[in-house]
Amino acid sequence: MNNTKKIILGDRVLWVALALLSIFSFLPVFSASSNLTYVVGLGTPWGHLLKHFIVLFFGFGLMYGLHKIPYQYFKGISILALPLIILLLIYTASQGNIIAGANASRWIRIPIVGLSFQTSSLASIVLLAYVANQMSKENPKLYRLKTSILPLWLPVILVTLLILPANLSTSAILFFMTLILIFLGGYPLKYLLGILGTGIFMFLLFVLIAKSNPDWFPNRIDTWINRVENFMSADDNVGNYQIERAKTAIATGGLLGVGAGKSVMKNFLPQSSSDFIYAIIVEEFGLVGGAALILLYLLVLFRIVVIAHNSNTVFGKLLVLGLGLPIIIQAFINMAVALQVFPVTGQTLPLISSGGTAAWMTCISFGMILSVSASQKIESNSSYEPKDYDENPLTILSETI
Repeated sequence: MNNTKKIILGDRVLWVALALLSIFSFLPVFSASSNLTYVVGLGTPWGHLLKHFIVLFFGFGLMYGLHKIPYQYFKGISILALPLIILLLIYTASQGNIIAGANASRWIRIPIVGLSFQTSSLASIVLLAYVANQMSKENPKLYRLKTSILPLWLPVILVTLLILPANLSTSAILFFMTLILIFLGGYPLKYLLGILGTGIFMFLLFVLIAKSNPDWFPNRIDTWINRVENFMSADDNVGNYQIERAKTAIATGGLLGVGAGKSVMKNFLPQSSSDFIYAIIVEEFGLVGGAALILLYLLVLFRIVVIAHNSNTVFGKLLVLGLGLPIIIQAFINMAVALQVFPVTGQTLPLISSGGTAAWMTCISFGMILSVSASQKIESNSSYEPKDYDENPLTILSETI
């Protein structure tokens, strides 16, 4: 037992919750992948299951390796990685991939292994770690808008704008998460409101420019508008093919579901193994299975808050919240889309949906979170003395939990 404690560090409840999510994911992925096999004509269900196992195996390998690294090292890593990420996003945006007439410049292909890599996921991790570092460097009471534009806001604006054309939902989540993180770090609220207003204005300006020049971003603006219109429409037959089939799957599930692997709507629901996998889960495992999955994500959220609360450094608190909260937000957005509570976004269900880079980025985030948890015992034995400027919203929030 003692040897196990030395091998696996950090919050054990979080480790167990993540393991349960990953183990459970094999059932719906194997079932829903029949859509890719028999409808789309790609591979076999066993092949998709093996791919999912390999992705999670390497993902947990990344998580394990990162949780052994002292989290203070992520300060320097984020500073060094940020310029590289910006260049990578520029390169990704310049690819101009067109899929079915729509701009899909989200991925770059790695020639050696033949895999597609979504750079926005890695950029989100790097930017949030960088923001956490910036907000922990000095007294927040000394922050002024002029002095923070270059070191803080310029990277935030560049990264979110580069992600925006190809992935609105990821860009929006990242932008609002950085605002929350900066607020918790003690940044003056009056400046934050100004930045929020500027961000909304820039987004509207981008929409107007894109509408005036449709060749720059083929069909992207129209896709966003159509998704919102379909969501708001009272007519169930107007472009709501995915949502209607997702709702049918959920309604078919009832209380206990039709049974593992017995979903019918997986053969009619596009993206049934990724974006709409929650609908398949409820169809096969019923309301009980869907509610249990929600409770498991809430358990993960609770452990994230506990780890942040127990950290003795501002950087540790901000890093955990900055990397953990977006994953939980993404999970609930995915489930809300299937329930028609939210417009279609394309966000996957973390550690459940099939995929490559999204699962790896989730594992990297949790590896860094567990690194903070693993370091807490060392921090508690150190002679840490809070600085006089530690009384910011984050500290007050921690004390009330």
